[in-house]
Amino acid sequence: MKEPHQDRTATASDTRLHPRPQLTRDHWQDLNGVWRFAHDDADNGLRERWFERPEAFDQEIIVPYPPESRASGLRATGYHPVVWYRRTIELVPEDRKGKVLLHFGAVDYRARVWANGHLVAEHEGGHTPFTADLTHALVPEESQVIVVRAEDDPLDMAQPRGKQDWEREPHAIWYHRTTGIWQPVWLEVVPHTFIESIRWTPDVERSRLGFHLRLNKAPDRDMRVRVQLSLQGTRLADDTYTLDAQELLRDIDIRSLHFKDERSDLLWTPRNPNLIDAQISLLDEEEIVDEVGSYAGMRSVGVRDGRFQLNGRAYYLRMVLAQNYWPESHLAAPSEDALRREVELVKELGFNGIRIHQKVEDPRFLYWCDRLGLVVWGEMANAYIFTPEAQRRLTREWQDVLERDYNHPSVVTWVPVNESWGVPNLEGDRAQRSFVRGLYHLTAALDPTRPVIGNDGWEIVEGDILGVHDYALDGATLRERYCSAEALEHTLASVQPARRNFYLAGHHRKGEPVMLTEFGGLSHAPADSDRWWGYGTLPDTDTLLSSYEDLLNAVLDSPVIAGFCYTQLTDTEQETNGLLREDRTPKLDMKRVKAINTRVSRAVQHDVLQEIHALADERRREQMRAQASQPTSVNDR
Repeated sequence: MKEPHQDRTATASDTRLHPRPQLTRDHWQDLNGVWRFAHDDADNGLRERWFERPEAFDQEIIVPYPPESRASGLRATGYHPVVWYRRTIELVPEDRKGKVLLHFGAVDYRARVWANGHLVAEHEGGHTPFTADLTHALVPEESQVIVVRAEDDPLDMAQPRGKQDWEREPHAIWYHRTTGIWQPVWLEVVPHTFIESIRWTPDVERSRLGFHLRLNKAPDRDMRVRVQLSLQGTRLADDTYTLDAQELLRDIDIRSLHFKDERSDLLWTPRNPNLIDAQISLLDEEEIVDEVGSYAGMRSVGVRDGRFQLNGRAYYLRMVLAQNYWPESHLAAPSEDALRREVELVKELGFNGIRIHQKVEDPRFLYWCDRLGLVVWGEMANAYIFTPEAQRRLTREWQDVLERDYNHPSVVTWVPVNESWGVPNLEGDRAQRSFVRGLYHLTAALDPTRPVIGNDGWEIVEGDILGVHDYALDGATLRERYCSAEALEHTLASVQPARRNFYLAGHHRKGEPVMLTEFGGLSHAPADSDRWWGYGTLPDTDTLLSSYEDLLNAVLDSPVIAGFCYTQLTDTEQETNGLLREDRTPKLDMKRVKAINTRVSRAVQHDVLQEIHALADERRREQMRAQASQPTSVNDR
């Protein structure tokens, strides 16, 4: 059984994580690196047919870093609404036996792709993947020319842009823009009938794993699908199904789940991030036509009795808000190692979860959250105005996000709107309230397995979790506001921490968990005062740590707060309110921060104890396995 993180490149010079860890093939060609590049500020390229003119490309760029970043080699931070890329790729005769697919992880915002002068793909949406089929545009020669045009209007406020600034230089809480290609580009050759997508739906209660396979087209004749599942080398299932249509839906029985004593060795949690490795083979009689690797996590999430539930038990969320923005590469990660290291740092600080803020993160980051054990709140990058075009764009791209990230066990909650961004008159405009409600219900319809927050922070019209943003600067204020159920209701109804109405249109709490989903934002006085943005400034790191502990103790002592998300993980551009600096070095003693974060909470007192007991059980099982492997007699020696 092959691990998704093994070398699957067609160029054997390096070992890399597959850019699409949930659907991998052994052979793929990495197309990151140096491309030819051109700005097209006057938007002449289409009229002048730059996709046929190599001389139009007067610069070089390092893909997948955006041209605004230092890592790209350009650092072009001005207004450049249209950019072009060009690269020559090489194919061998063996590649022509199947379909040649060119994949893009993300291109911000609107993309067109040509192969040898032929338009092969168009896509809109700056955070979601797309694929170009090059097969019918190939020329007889080995060399094939790929050209990409990316359009990203910096002043288009109807475009889902998240925290990308519309001003020429970053201001307040917005950052340098990310234009064009910013996630991996790769090539793979597949058979003419191939596995296009796989969806896993864990059903812990029924001890089953839902399997949904889709081909690129209906097969010409009956084929078979073989599914092999294993956990740490132990086989869980080896099933074969007849396939006579484009799609196949099956429930796979996971028998180990029937025995509760063995569930901790199989269920996914941040403490025990067990992943089921999968190998799926498409068979024509006995011939393997296509074969892909994937993985799944058996876990359930939900809400009940005012608490978040993980695998049927109350679970206290200890999260940190992360912009996942790097100074040298912006929204793009500077390296694969940086993606893994970000997850490791969050865990070393004692958090069990992360809220990725106003960004749809690289699937490889989610892979490490799956693999290392970190829960994730998936959030959409919002627009800033409410128009029919803005609604259309966000709704369509959000659906693509839900489809792309459905399989990741780490993703436990969806957040389509943050702080009424893109719906600025939510209280006074029925249409805006209907839009937020519609996004909530659309999300719940497309993915009924996870809680959904319609609008996080304030102005609640619909949601499974009530997220409160409260940047009180001291623990005493938080204690006063959240010390009891009565104080909580008074705070939401009358105090209104963000100076916004918390409930809209007659909505009231119906037992949903209440979480402090943004608070803190503390900073100590930076050396460069022009780069400060924080909600409270402390004179030194010692005071910063004591103030952090004061806030966290107040939250953890609340009997009604079911989880928290601290603002924020890292300094980002002019915001210096991170627990880590922008280079990911710590400001505070990480062990002390971890001790603060992992204190038992009053609202869910047993979750830390459960983890302690689980760790003790795991150690006992390791000791038993070690003893069992030791020789017990002369004959055994």
